[in-house]
Amino acid sequence: MPQPLRIAIAGALGRMGRQMAEAVAADPRLQLVARFHRPGSMGEGLVERDEALALADVVVDFTTPAASAELAKACAARGGPALVIGSTGFSASELAAIADAAKKVAIMRSGSYSLGLNMLTGLAEQAARALAADDCDIEIFEAHHRMKVDAPSGTALMLGEAAAARGRGFVLDDVARRTRDGLVGPRNAGEIGFAVMRGGSIVGEHSVSFLSDGERLTLSHAAGDRSMFARGAIAAALWVAGRPPGEYDMRDVLGFTAS
Repeated sequence: MPQPLRIAIAGALGRMGRQMAEAVAADPRLQLVARFHRPGSMGEGLVERDEALALADVVVDFTTPAASAELAKACAARGGPALVIGSTGFSASELAAIADAAKKVAIMRSGSYSLGLNMLTGLAEQAARALAADDCDIEIFEAHHRMKVDAPSGTALMLGEAAAARGRGFVLDDVARRTRDGLVGPRNAGEIGFAVMRGGSIVGEHSVSFLSDGERLTLSHAAGDRSMFARGAIAAALWVAGRPPGEYDMRDVLGFTAS
């Protein structure tokens, strides 16, 4: 029988950190070997970061963009372990740091670890490729709980990237319209609009609408609870373990990038 994959969890005291710990402990394919939080955080079975990295095959990280970038650097500096990143809202410099670390270790990074949402991303890419920008407009809507700090969500941007870059060959920043306020004029061809709702305890809702004269196609996904993100992160950890250095995403796990 193969040995369980050794998992360490960053951001262990956060909501997703606790959810991940429960999911890993319940999965016989995995062994929870360490949990850590901010530097100096102790108690509740926590260890320091360097100790956790020495024990693990894969670290699962749902923290903050800055903390994730620093963790990626630390993993790269010691040649492992592999890393699964679930943080969103990265700056360009933080993304560059993660890309540099991925030259030395395998890093899985996704705006969402929901398997259903990643299927939605693949379908949105296919629809955008089939429906020409001159004939069909794209609008992306997302809703989250009142405590979420970044907007649009990492998942909404992931959907936009799928539609714009992979579906239509555009640079998302060139066609994204994140706000509309006042006298904005008619919609530009090829534009991808984003709308955001924040409130209550919404776990996550996303939709991509394709609008042409006389008809509208909407693809959507709603999250019931955060356990789906933990299940997806486990699938990602099992997939990325032992992979060569590089930056991967859930499209790789689901086979969308297979040749």
